[in-house]
Amino acid sequence: MDLAAEVAALAVAEPAAGGNFRREASDMDANDFIAKLDDQPITEAIQQAEATTSGEIRVFISSQLSETPLDDARKEFHKLGMTRTPGRNAILLFFAPKSGRFALFGDEAIYLRADSGFWSEVTGEMEVLLRAGKLGEAVLLGIRRAGAELSRHFPKNPGDRNDLPDTVVRD
Repeated sequence: MDLAAEVAALAVAEPAAGGNFRREASDMDANDFIAKLDDQPITEAIQQAEATTSGEIRVFISSQLSETPLDDARKEFHKLGMTRTPGRNAILLFFAPKSGRFALFGDEAIYLRADSGFWSEVTGEMEVLLRAGKLGEAVLLGIRRAGAELSRHFPKNPGDRNDLPDTVVRD
């Protein structure tokens, strides 16, 4: 079994009450909610986080329903070429606001080195924000926490390059 799949199994957050984390704080339609998410601060946060690590972080926002966020995150992880990073130390933050679900998916090197409670801690913190309808804040928190963990285990080395784009990916 691919170790990345095991990482993701530890990092899936269940949907909020009613299966829809965004509606508790707002009556905003999911499409509006996704559209109003500001990509610039997310891109900047990824760049800041990656400035101290050889690891890579991507954010994927799905406009589709996701009944299986772990499986969907795994598929996007592979589609985005995240397994091709030299250090196998990439993390994907996958969000599906229409179904109120999300997952963190890490490649094998970060899985082997991250503290055992890292994945559940981060998803727990993010879930609080998501249930309050704060998708942007949850994304930024996830990026900061992923970056800090990557930096602990995979510090930036001379000659490291940015292997993946830092922009938000949407379907």
